Amino acid sequence: MEIKVSTQNGRVPITILHVDGDLDSATTDSFEKKAADIIKGGARYILVDLTHSPYVSSRGLRAIHHIFKELNAIHPDATLSEKDIRKGIFADTYKSPYLKVTNLSNESKAVFKTTGFDLYIESFDDIKKAIASF
Repeated sequence: MEIKVSTQNGRVPITILHVDGDLDSATTDSFEKKAADIIKGGARYILVDLTHSPYVSSRGLRAIHHIFKELNAIHPDATLSEKDIRKGIFADTYKSPYLKVTNLSNESKAVFKTTGFDLYIESFDDIKKAIASF
């Protein structure tokens, strides 16, 4: 797996992680390290581009969730507590303003929805629409 990082300026600066290869138990450690490095380097809005990642395992989904937790923890202007966020997720009124994914494969998209990730992380089929959503 290879991860390329780029930045797009929209309403906010967006760091894009372009994943090339499966996101599974063999590759998630390097994915999480790359995400941690860019967050430490100042990234506050992240888009995970899975155009070239045909398979995302449950371990890959946990890594995406970990990024969600990290970004929520570092935003000092966040006005919602973790309890409020959980309530919003279950009420389908909360979507992460800091993390989004784009171009999930059909199989990964089905798993993303079945496991409830779509309740709090927006998924897009078009990278330009994903960037505009920040």
